[in-house]
Amino acid sequence: MRRPLLIAAAAMLLVIVGLGVAVVVLDNKAEGKIADGVKVGSVDVGGMKAEQAKAKVRKQLLAPLDDPVVVRYHGETWKLTAAKAKIRADVDGMVAEAMKRSEGGNAVQRAWREATGGEVKATIPAEVTYSRRAVNKLVKRIAAHVQRDPKDASVTFSSTSLGEVKGKDGVALKAAVLRRQINDSITTPGAKRTFRARTKDVKPEITTDELAEKYPVVLTVERGSFKLHLWKNLKLTKTYDIRVGQQGLETPAGLYHIQNKAVDPAWSVPHSAWTGSLAGQVIPGGAPNNPLKARWMGIFDGAGIHGIDPSAYGTIGTAASHGCVGMRIPDVEELYDQVPVGAPIYIA
Repeated sequence: MRRPLLIAAAAMLLVIVGLGVAVVVLDNKAEGKIADGVKVGSVDVGGMKAEQAKAKVRKQLLAPLDDPVVVRYHGETWKLTAAKAKIRADVDGMVAEAMKRSEGGNAVQRAWREATGGEVKATIPAEVTYSRRAVNKLVKRIAAHVQRDPKDASVTFSSTSLGEVKGKDGVALKAAVLRRQINDSITTPGAKRTFRARTKDVKPEITTDELAEKYPVVLTVERGSFKLHLWKNLKLTKTYDIRVGQQGLETPAGLYHIQNKAVDPAWSVPHSAWTGSLAGQVIPGGAPNNPLKARWMGIFDGAGIHGIDPSAYGTIGTAASHGCVGMRIPDVEELYDQVPVGAPIYIA
């Protein structure tokens, strides 16, 4: 009875020893090798030694990223090379992590996987880095070449006409779209690496249709023919006879804007040879010795548009003032109500 038991026990011991030896052999065989089923990014490195895995990762993950990113626009081309983009990947670290995942479990589990062809389902993230600053610099460089500011519609002034200059649309790069396309593809093997820069039209702040709204009222002055023209919505509304500055005290030429307005304005007498003993005084509005009659519209540096005393109406159509534009009182009162502060006045 004891002999069969001894024989059975010996056989069992031989099996256990054999299994132990097999486990050791299989575990040793698996040592230094990445388990089947392990990937680095999309690269299958299962069954490989570390150096083999590194070579495969570099070939399949990094090598495709050597192709430059190319952006095209209307025959122009810009490139961002891998070197300028500073594309980097810690291949050694990723393969080391793949090896670490393969060594999980105990010796029996590793031996069993080796014997049966079992897999470790693990994907090591492909940690590829690059310079976002380089991408931003590329996009800015393209934008500087592509973009064009819109041009507002404007008015050309002359003493007898107002010309319209049409506005022009500008062009803006869709920078955010381009930046996102590059960022999404630059570290992805096989991804599209050639893009067309897309743009959008930028409307001017003032279009041709809006020009009249910007210039609801304009004044122009012909010093040579002693005429003042009132324009509304860029169309001539009325022409007034005026007087202008005499020689040496000319009404200033150029483009100005109505700076201020007043009814029965006071006169701050300038310090000038022609003002005599009144120099520096302030003459109240309506005073007999105040030459600014009824209304005032300031233009520039003390010059303005104002009514004149009826006794001086004979100077209308001459260069007789000390720099201001003089008008008959009914005319200046009519004009005053139609001209806002800020209205342009062109004097030629």
